[in-house]
Amino acid sequence: MKQIVIDVQTDDKKVPEAIWWNATDNPADDAQKAKAMMLSFWDGADKSALRIDLWTKDMMVDEMADFFYQTMMTMADTYGRATQHMDLVKDMKDAAKVFYEKFREKQLKENKAS
Repeated sequence: MKQIVIDVQTDDKKVPEAIWWNATDNPADDAQKAKAMMLSFWDGADKSALRIDLWTKDMMVDEMADFFYQTMMTMADTYGRATQHMDLVKDMKDAAKVFYEKFREKQLKENKAS
């Protein structure tokens, strides 16, 4: 059996301060530190997604945008491997690129304003 272990340290208000993960196939001996995580499960009986989305206090906005962009791109790749619907993969990746371009524009405007 393979295992993935996730440990989350929270403050007194239950806000994540640190996230560590390890897996039986992880070549590193020690747990790996992360600033954010997204975990999704598909409940076939209820036909619904169950999610855990966590990020630490020190996760910067630009890191969050990078994380979302990369996650959307890899989700598109996963969907493509599962379905071979490459036209929809392209649409998903195009939407991810638009998201990231809009974030960069927003960031530039905010940096100029400050």
